[in-house]
Amino acid sequence: MKKASNNFIVFLWIVLMIIPISLMSDEVQSLKGHWEGIIDIPAMKLDINIDFSQKEDGSWEGDISIPAQKAKDLPLGNISLAGKEVTFEITGIPGNPTFKGTLSDDGSEIAGDFSQEGKTFPFILNREASPIAKAREALASFDDIVNKGLKGLNVPGLAMAVVKDDEVIYAKGFGYRNMDKKLAMTADSLLAIGSASKAFTTFAMGILVDEGKLNWDKPVRNYIPWFRLYDPFASERLTPRDLVTHRSGLPRHDLSWYNNFKASRKEFVMRLAHLKPTADLREKFQYNNLMLLTAGYLVEVITDKKWETAIRSYVFEPLGMKRTNFSVEDSQKDMDFAIPYRERDGKIEQIPFRNITNIGPAGSINSSVNEMSHWLLVHLNQGKFKDEQIIGAQTLEDMHLAHMPTGSTPAIAEVTPADYGLGWFVDTYRGHRRVHHGGNIDGFSAMVSMLPQEGVGFVALANKNSTPLPELLVRLATDLILDIEPKDWIGEAVDRKAKGEKADKEAEKKKQTRRISGTKPAHKLEEYAGDYANSGYGDLKVFLKNGKLSFTYNGITTPFEHWHYETFNSKRADDPTFTDMKLTFRTDVNGYVAILEAPFEPTLEAIIFKKKPDARLFDPAYLQQFVGKYILVEQTLTINLKGGSLTLYIPGQREYDLVPGLGDEFTLKQYKIVSLRFKSDDKGQVTALELIQPNGIYEAKRIKE
Repeated sequence: MKKASNNFIVFLWIVLMIIPISLMSDEVQSLKGHWEGIIDIPAMKLDINIDFSQKEDGSWEGDISIPAQKAKDLPLGNISLAGKEVTFEITGIPGNPTFKGTLSDDGSEIAGDFSQEGKTFPFILNREASPIAKAREALASFDDIVNKGLKGLNVPGLAMAVVKDDEVIYAKGFGYRNMDKKLAMTADSLLAIGSASKAFTTFAMGILVDEGKLNWDKPVRNYIPWFRLYDPFASERLTPRDLVTHRSGLPRHDLSWYNNFKASRKEFVMRLAHLKPTADLREKFQYNNLMLLTAGYLVEVITDKKWETAIRSYVFEPLGMKRTNFSVEDSQKDMDFAIPYRERDGKIEQIPFRNITNIGPAGSINSSVNEMSHWLLVHLNQGKFKDEQIIGAQTLEDMHLAHMPTGSTPAIAEVTPADYGLGWFVDTYRGHRRVHHGGNIDGFSAMVSMLPQEGVGFVALANKNSTPLPELLVRLATDLILDIEPKDWIGEAVDRKAKGEKADKEAEKKKQTRRISGTKPAHKLEEYAGDYANSGYGDLKVFLKNGKLSFTYNGITTPFEHWHYETFNSKRADDPTFTDMKLTFRTDVNGYVAILEAPFEPTLEAIIFKKKPDARLFDPAYLQQFVGKYILVEQTLTINLKGGSLTLYIPGQREYDLVPGLGDEFTLKQYKIVSLRFKSDDKGQVTALELIQPNGIYEAKRIKE
């Protein structure tokens, strides 16, 4: 039995609920079991569900739920069965709401009157199998559907769990978690859940809201004073709610963090100031993992704990999720974990694990469907797990509400356009409200989905890259449990997959038509080599090895081939992230290769990486050799070393800071059209400096000291 809140129940038509009862065919004169029916109040028929059970001493207990009013498991009292006469009351409700009815001869129906505050309305209840039993029975043949999906969509393995109300009614594994070793997938196998991790971050934030430590609608700067975005207005106004509803104005910028293990979470948040937006704050929905990372960092700031520690204490431990972890490296230490796979040219191949702990708050959690069922239970039971209130019911409901329209239109009629809640997508599937989030990371696909009004939840995890199977199985299980005419979702997906593969092959054949033949690079290959940088994306290195160019970005090394003019094509590497990406070099006014343009964010113009000057030009020990006096047309120029940087002093003028540039040149910081370079003799001794101006190059000889 569950204790439920009744604050919102004031009037009969707002509050009333009837208790479900499970049918026992040999107990026709008993109340025991689940009952479903209506109270016939003016202008509507109020659905009610009632459950009765009998104690050892022979007395009765029960509860009532009214789905339309989101009232669940309100306790019943003064339950009496005298012959065929049945009476019971809803306890703790003003007006003494009372049911008086008669049990039918076959024990299948109770009909009578409901009264409250002097008003009377007819009610009728019918004995039904419990919703849990019905849901379990509906999935009796579901194994065959899963196996059909594995075969049709070429998926190595999948695990799935289904929850109804407060019970797990289905939890199984199918196929293989490890194909080479023929190890079976189980309900305990650990798989990456990808972006379904986002809701764990918002859940922890919700608990902080309950504790009064966080306000969804106060600016982030209230908690992180130095926080800054590219847009000054957004910097001042962005709130935690904006962070987790993807309405910051920033596009994804995913390659800025992907595979980057050097930058800390704080560094990623600081880099946001250099990432360009494509919309104003709250103008439109743009899915953004960096915003959820920032939300996780905000949790760290408020709790003074690492995000992982906070999630473990706020979520994993209260929910008994003992094996759930934050890193694929930890998964591999477990006795039961799944290997990641992808499909290439129709064949399944194993791929390396991708560790994404850097972006953890947006997507690094790994779990099993058995433990994820606990996650479903707390969401379907108003923030409770095993009678412990983990999070406030109203706070949880706020997470499930629509806060931002996504602006997308589904390709199928059965699903409405989605909105976004706090870490969840919200839509309707075949007329039923749905709260869900998928997840896709290298070699794994996930779907976590709930029908809150029906009390049903699903989690499906597969060990194949970007497969739709988890979502399709959730749809099929939903159809069965809700007794909706089934649709061949898997058959349609298999057809689409075949057509898509055919289209991919045709497109592959045509890609060379975009290449302009007969061109060559404008520079020697070694001139393209060097270190390049972007304030928002970090460093990119181009290098020449065995006469061929390659580049390394965020630890991923990719070979180049000349495409045409100053554009190079990225070839397939062990890590295929950049395959067929075109990068273009630009030359500056002095003829140096100065810029690399990389299309790292599809919604923006190419990201500009500027070539870094030689590292020696920042080394005080190296710069010391240039310090001294130089004579130019009877005027003495002085080179000084101050604070690790060179300066130029010309009598009668201000002292100029020398900024390292390409080609071992320096630019005058205060007069950027003028540059300077030093000349050395055959022995490496500095003999002169050259001032390079638009109207000519002036040489100043070094004065021997």
